[in-house]
This record gives sequence, structure tokens and C-alpha cells, in this order.
Amino acid sequence: MTALKAILIKEVRQLRANPFLPRLCLMLPLMVMLVLPLVTTMEVKHVQVAVVDHDHSQLTHRIISDIRANEYTTLQAVVSTREQAIKLIESGRADVVVEFPRGFSKSVDIGSPLDVSVNANAVNATKASLGSQYITQIITQATLNHSQPTVNNPLAPTASHGSYSAISSTQFLYNPTLEYRHFMIPALMIMLLVMICGFLPALNIVGEKERGTIEQINVSPVSQLTFTLGKLIPYWVIGILVLTLAMVIAGLVWGLWPQGNWSVIYLAAALMIVLMSSMALLIANFSDTMQQAMLVMFFFVMVFILMSGLMTPVESMPDWAYRTTYAIPPRYFVSIMRATYLRGATLLEQLPQLGALAAFALAFTVAAIATYRKRH
Repeated sequence: MTALKAILIKEVRQLRANPFLPRLCLMLPLMVMLVLPLVTTMEVKHVQVAVVDHDHSQLTHRIISDIRANEYTTLQAVVSTREQAIKLIESGRADVVVEFPRGFSKSVDIGSPLDVSVNANAVNATKASLGSQYITQIITQATLNHSQPTVNNPLAPTASHGSYSAISSTQFLYNPTLEYRHFMIPALMIMLLVMICGFLPALNIVGEKERGTIEQINVSPVSQLTFTLGKLIPYWVIGILVLTLAMVIAGLVWGLWPQGNWSVIYLAAALMIVLMSSMALLIANFSDTMQQAMLVMFFFVMVFILMSGLMTPVESMPDWAYRTTYAIPPRYFVSIMRATYLRGATLLEQLPQLGALAAFALAFTVAAIATYRKRH
């Protein structure tokens, strides 16, 4: 215990003597949690729409007004021919072209609406898909409203006839406002832990190798376990503090507090911090320079971000890649964070993921201790 206490005091003094690291540990979560939720979004807004109106009816004028008023679409132009609209797409001034055929309004009145042509620029596939869905919803809603019997049109077919007989009622669970940032905020917290508890321990140890100060420990009777714990415990504390700061910012600024028990989140975070810091120590044991440690760590961090479900669902990956994700430790932490944060999953429900995360943390810790060799 005396040796461990001495190493911990040395590490704390070393951290305090570094003017950059304390500021980094404070500013990084502030910037990530305040700025990135605004820009890491899959929401598509400002879809530029060009309309070709061959019908010139009250219904098409109403749909055009709805397109202009919708917060996700912008009416770029109303033209008379399809060729003019396509030129707007080719010049980049329009993303979607809507073409109403002649007699469209009358066909709606008799319950047999004609097809509306929707052409989208699919260079950006996500924008094309969502933009065409926005237009389809606007047209469907306006057509349903038009088909309801009114004082001016008492003979219009009701929504229970024709192709509008089935109107679904959708309820969105766990994220009723469909805010994409609610999906990304737990992922940003995970990225903070991966970066801080991954890069900093590796750079710390390799930095001591380059300066030659680690030789003092090599000639001392400090055991491998004591050395490893002394190097990792300060970063475990930093990781927990960074996570707490990120959670407070998410709650106060974005109104997103954990729906489940906080202890489940901290338990999973503690295992993830041990895992990442042990992996960093393992990489540092085989690195002689900071450049080597940085490149190897960057490689693994990129794999973790791309294949753990942080950005894209693992279920959408090819089968071989999906099976590979079971060997990616952050996959389990991602599942725990989102299920606990958004859905309120209990500790009992998360036991399989927690068990897998604990197994990976133990394996990396044992490997880090075993590969540290004292050179006399």
C-alpha cells in the first residue's frame, strides 16, 4: 500500500504540474456536450422543392402552400414544365421535383386519385429518401383533408372510402419528440470516455519512456500490479468525473436525464474505463514512442466508433461484420447506455451486457499486467 500510495501521489502531482491536461479534461466534455448535439444529427431540413403544376386547382395550391409552410421543406419554384424542374435539380437549386397531373383534384373528389410524380436527387441518398417522404406526407394529409365532406363539397368521399380507408395512429415510445440528439448524446458520452481513458494513459506511460523517468520504477521493488494500479486509478477517477459532468450538461442544457438507475450507468462506465485504460497500458507496453502509441490507439478507437453501434446500428451491417461486433467491447457499453438512458432498463435486464463488459475488462487488465516487463 505504501508503494501504491507513493505512485498515486506522484501521478497526481504530475497531472497538476501539466497545465494542459486539467484544462483538456474540463473543456473537452464542455465542447462535446454543448456543440456536437447540434451538428451530429440525421434530421434533414431545408429540402429544396420544385413543383410542376398541370392541374392549377385549389387542392394543388393548398399543397404548394403546405410545402412552403413546412419547416423541413423550402419551396424553390413553381414551373410549368418538367424539363424546367429537372434543370433546377441539375443546377443544384432543387432536391425534389413534384409533378401534379391534369385532373388531379377531380380524381381525388371521386375517390380515385391520379399518381403524383415525385423525383428526388439521390446523390445524397438520405436527403432524397427523407425529402420524398416529407412530400408524400404533405400530399397525403392535404388530400385526406380535401376528401372530407364539407359545406362546400358535401358529396366528397369520406376517409373511409377508396385508398384512404386505413389511417394509422402512431405513438413514439422513449423519444416522443423524435429528437435525434437524444439518440446521439449517450454516444457522445461514450466517445468522451474512449478518448480520455484511452489516449491519456497510453501517452502518459510512453512519455515517461521517452523522458527516461520510468527507469526509476524499473529499478524499484514495485510489483507489476502496483505499478499498473498506480498508473490507471487517476484516469479512472478522471473518467467518472468527466461522465458526471457530461450527464449534468445533458440534463441542464438538453433536458435529457437518465430514465433508468444512475448506478447501472456508473457500474457500466467503471467497467468501460477499466477496459479502455488497460488497453491503453497494453499498447504502451509495446510502444517506444508517442507516435507509435497514438497511431495504434487511433486505429482501435476508429474501429470501436464505426463497429460498436455508436453511429449506425450494428443490425444494418453485413452478416460477417455483425458477428464481428461481438468482439468489440464498446458494443456492450453502447447497448447499456442507450437502454438505461432512454428506455429505463433495469440492472437485471443489463446483466448479459455487463457480464461481457466485465470479462473484456478483466482480460485486458490481466494482459496489461502480464506484458509489463521491468528492465533492470
